Amino acid sequence: MNAGRVVFVGAGPGAADLITVRGARVIAQADIVIWASSLVHPGIVADARPDALVVDSASAALEDLEPLLVRARDEGLLVARVHTGDPSIYGATAEQRDQCDRLGLAHETIPGVSAYSAAAATCDVEITVPEVAQSLVLTRLEGGRTPMPPRETVRGFAAHGTTMALYLSAARNRQLQAELIAGGYPPDTPCLICYRVSWEDQLIMRSPLSELSATMREHKLWKHTVVLVGPALAQEPIAARSHLYHPGFRHQYRAATEAGREDLRRRGAVAANPTEVAPQ
Repeated sequence: MNAGRVVFVGAGPGAADLITVRGARVIAQADIVIWASSLVHPGIVADARPDALVVDSASAALEDLEPLLVRARDEGLLVARVHTGDPSIYGATAEQRDQCDRLGLAHETIPGVSAYSAAAATCDVEITVPEVAQSLVLTRLEGGRTPMPPRETVRGFAAHGTTMALYLSAARNRQLQAELIAGGYPPDTPCLICYRVSWEDQLIMRSPLSELSATMREHKLWKHTVVLVGPALAQEPIAARSHLYHPGFRHQYRAATEAGREDLRRRGAVAANPTEVAPQ
C-alpha cells in the first residue's frame, strides 16, 4: 500500500486557470480534497475525481480535520489541501505541517500565484522599477487580532519608500493610510486597491495615498483586498531602464556594444558585469 501524503496546493488568487499545472494535477488525482469555500474559487476544485471526498473547511478548526489526515495515513491516501494564493504567505500552513509530522504523515507544497502578483499583472505594472524601487515589502497592518512581531510595523517599513503589498488590512484602512504617511510616503504616492483579484466580481482602483481610506470606505472594502503602494506604480514613463536588456551591459550571454557602453558611461552607470543576470 502507498504511504499517505498531504500536498498543500497554492490555488492562486481566484480564477480557475491561474493555478499551476502541477497543482491542478494533484487536485485531479487526490482521494481527499480539502478547500475553503470562503477563500478559494469553486472552479479550482471542479475537476476533483467523482469518487473523491471533497471537504469544505471554511467552518472547520484544525482539530476538525485531523480524522481525515489519520484516515489518509492509515489507508495510504493522497490529500490535496488547497490554499488561496500561495500557501507560504499567510497560509497558516506551518501548524498544519506540525500536525502532519505528529501524525507521521508525509507532506509537500506546490506554490501558487499570490494576490499581489496577480494584482500587479492585472494592472500591467512592474513593482521593481530601476532606480525607483528594487525591493518589495509584503506585510500587514499591526494591531489586529493576530499579533505582529514588535519590530514589524507598517510605519517602519514605509520609511524605506519602496513598493509595499499590504494584506489583511482593509478593515482598518484609515489607520493604514495614516501609518503609511507617517512612515514617509508622500500623500500623492500611487496606490492600487485590489479586491478579489481575478474573480468574476474583481474591483481594481487607482488612488493617491491621501485618498486611500476614503476610496476603500466608499466601496465598502473590508476584506479580500490587497493594497499595493509605492512610487514604482506611477503611470508616467520610467526615467531609467533596466541594465539587463541594455546594449551596453555585458554579461555571460551577450557582449556589450561600444555605443551602449558610452550611453551607460554618460548615465554614470556600471557598463559591464559578466555574472549579473537577473533570474526570471
